[in-house]
Amino acid sequence: MSGAAPRGVLRVGDRVRFEDAEHLVVAIEGTTVRLVAPDGRPWLASAAFLAGSPGFEVTGGASGQRPGMPPFALLDAVTGPAADRARFWESHLLEVITGLPAGAAEGQEPRPEFDPRLRLLTEREAAKVAELTAAGEQVSIRTLGRMRQRYESQGLWGLVDHRYTRTAARFGRVDERVVEAISEAAGEQADASTGTRDRAWKRAKEILASRHPGEDIPLPSRATVYRVFSQVEGGRHTFGSAARRRSNANRPPAPFTATSAQRPGEIVQIDTTPLDVMAVLDDGVTGRPELTIAVDVATRTIGAAVLRPEGTKAVDAAVLLARMLVPEPMRPGWDPALSMARSVLPHGRLAAIDERLEMAAAKPVIVPETIVIDHGKVFVSETFLSACRTLGISVQPGRPYTPTDKAVVERTFSSVNTLFCQYVAGYTGSDVTRRGRDVASEAAWTIPQLQDLLDEWIVAWQSRPHEGLRSPYMPGRELTPNEAYAVQVARAGYLPVPLSGEDYIELLPACWRTVNDYGIVIDYRTYDCPGLGPCRRTASPVTAMRGRWEVHYDPYDLSRVWVRGRDGDWITVPWTHLPMVAAPFADFTWRHARQVLAARGQDDTSQDAIARVLADLLHRAGEGRPHRAVARTSAAAVTGRLPALPEPDTGEATASEDGDADADVEPFGVFDPLAQENDPW
Repeated sequence: MSGAAPRGVLRVGDRVRFEDAEHLVVAIEGTTVRLVAPDGRPWLASAAFLAGSPGFEVTGGASGQRPGMPPFALLDAVTGPAADRARFWESHLLEVITGLPAGAAEGQEPRPEFDPRLRLLTEREAAKVAELTAAGEQVSIRTLGRMRQRYESQGLWGLVDHRYTRTAARFGRVDERVVEAISEAAGEQADASTGTRDRAWKRAKEILASRHPGEDIPLPSRATVYRVFSQVEGGRHTFGSAARRRSNANRPPAPFTATSAQRPGEIVQIDTTPLDVMAVLDDGVTGRPELTIAVDVATRTIGAAVLRPEGTKAVDAAVLLARMLVPEPMRPGWDPALSMARSVLPHGRLAAIDERLEMAAAKPVIVPETIVIDHGKVFVSETFLSACRTLGISVQPGRPYTPTDKAVVERTFSSVNTLFCQYVAGYTGSDVTRRGRDVASEAAWTIPQLQDLLDEWIVAWQSRPHEGLRSPYMPGRELTPNEAYAVQVARAGYLPVPLSGEDYIELLPACWRTVNDYGIVIDYRTYDCPGLGPCRRTASPVTAMRGRWEVHYDPYDLSRVWVRGRDGDWITVPWTHLPMVAAPFADFTWRHARQVLAARGQDDTSQDAIARVLADLLHRAGEGRPHRAVARTSAAAVTGRLPALPEPDTGEATASEDGDADADVEPFGVFDPLAQENDPW
């Protein structure tokens, strides 16, 4: 074995860089190191402080600089003879430096002519040159000295004949000006329609002619030009898919780093996309609805999802936010396995606070801290931003045309399409090349029915293992969104406080109306109830609104509205013609009913006529379908205290299923699982 000092060991005689100067180690006493500065001043420093000081390094030993660590991976690429030659010189140089050649036996003594204790370095080098010359290896003292210096600074890699390690130039011998023109011509293809390399090469020659007029620039062959295009393309799909090319061009210049969060609600991403399913619209025509979802990055929980015909509005985003902040109740017909009581969520703790959680679905309530949005007019509207400010939520806009800023929600859209949409009647495929022959004829669901199916699937999604969710304590196991939520709640001490029914109503769109003898009129609908008695023909306390009263409504269920009374309580006011319809309906359904009347040449302001058309539309939309579901688009009927959950389905037909036009509409309630009304805090 050689006598070289082990790596990582500091010895007397070593030179170290400390305090921007080179010091000599003159003594080591326990963990204390005695140094001498270049100006002769002595230093005492602990070994821990010395090694941790900025810029510290061992620059050399008593007999010279220590060999550097060789690049082992590059040595593997060196041919056999060149590597053998480098190791030959290493053995001889080690004997010059330490006195012993490589592979020396334990206890072996140096030969007298190479013993550092007896000979100077110059004497050992001269002896080695004489020995090699006698063996037929022609080398001078100067050459041996240069090889020793390279070995001390670079290790074995410094002894390799680098004629065998040269790498080929990226573009060969092609003129740099040609490469620059080709690269620019390829970059111009980002927003253009896909063309051929010949077109891009012609453009590159135009660039050369304009920038270097009169210069004789050697042009490569056609095959070489194609190779250069392949090199500069770099996976940008310059001559492939235009959509993929534009997407790649919009990537940030810095390396892409996946968005991460450590606790529920830390980052929530929201976006809208057309759903890959044909639905039956209110007029009987089929079309693709738009899906807006909110996804929690930390747990991959789909907090809420809203479907509506094409043209998502700002109020839809605000309603989506409100639904994310309230628990999801179990609905009649859902599998009991989807209940919170059978999940890994901390159901027992919450149920002890509010017994109504016994009927909650297995989807946690997540209160966002930061919401990442794109620059769509829906999410930058004052309606949505005001709702976020009210709740203390920070809104972070993504960069334009940069889908990587919302990578989690974009990937979740793909999961919805593959795990939900393709199993639904009317599935269109992701593009026209994957679409069936007559998808429109297969459409079987209205938007409210499709919403009900999607809500049920989202609860099931919470119990599906997700490859992006893992715990450091169980790295080999994929967690479900609910399991990730339970783990992070225990780790981060997260305690969600969901919206109460009153808070939910506060987030709904508002308008200001006068309360007359006959009630309130909104878009030719009349709302009235006995609770409006104290408000009739009186001015509201809000003087700035000229006596009008504050009215909130759910755009997905216009069967009732909420009026803020004089004492601040909410008054639930139903639509007077609701018995004629007996089903929840949305604002876009009401507008379509008016359009139908106008097309017939009838009065589209008559409430009775609109109600009859509306009832007919809702009847025809659900007639003959395999499943009839009422979408969860209504808020709670709040009258003082929050309502309890609906009773479990008993299997008996409801009045609406039997066709009774006078049946009452019972919307699903919204409840607060953590409300502690009697606690002083």
